[in-house]
Amino acid sequence: MEDTARNSVLEIARLLEEHRGEDVKALYIGGMSSWTDYFIISTVRSSTHLRGLLRSLEEYLSEHQIQPLTPRKRSRRDEGWILIDCGDFVVHLLDQQHRDFYELEKLWFRNELIYSSESS
Repeated sequence: MEDTARNSVLEIARLLEEHRGEDVKALYIGGMSSWTDYFIISTVRSSTHLRGLLRSLEEYLSEHQIQPLTPRKRSRRDEGWILIDCGDFVVHLLDQQHRDFYELEKLWFRNELIYSSESS
């Protein structure tokens, strides 16, 4: 399962970068986390960009029969940060304000960086 999850994480990271996600990073956090193995983090430029990335991500997940653990409810309140928990990996789509404030990469800095986009 590890290889399948890692491959999906790398494919999703590339997908986000291809759709203009900024500073896309994927981290292996399985050594320090009991609830997931990977984080994928991307900055979005606007709420429209966030919705576009989310649509592309949802298409990928559907095509690969990956079911998020919690169905996402559409809400205007979550426009700055959307988290998609897929069990083995969690995707974080954040605007710049949320990315700067939470600094997820720094919080998990002792973990393995397995992907970093050209814009990083």
